[in-house]
Amino acid sequence: MVPASARESRAAYLHGLDLYNRGQFFECHEALEEIWREAAGPERLFLQSLIHFAVAFHHHGRQNPMGALLQLGKGLRKLAGYLPEYGGLDTWRLYQEGREAFRGIRAGGLARPPAMRPRQPPSG
Repeated sequence: MVPASARESRAAYLHGLDLYNRGQFFECHEALEEIWREAAGPERLFLQSLIHFAVAFHHHGRQNPMGALLQLGKGLRKLAGYLPEYGGLDTWRLYQEGREAFRGIRAGGLARPPAMRPRQPPSG
């Protein structure tokens, strides 16, 4: 397989984040996994943390709290190494909101998925 260009990888990454933010968690998992397969080093583990978040909220939407907690816990542990920002994301906010969601699911309630919003580059 020919490695994707940096521009193609970035576009695929942003597409994965968009799918997640629209609640299409399974599709996000699939999109990010494509990039993850080609990634190496720190980027690979970072992408894996985001994939765990997507899988967690897919499980949560299917009323599988144990699966959600397992995956979200994995995602949080991996994301902790990428604070406060990585890959254009405010990972600190994602981590804190992910912890809140974890507590909500563990308490038997519904949890709102934290947003994965890329930071906008400075204009001008």
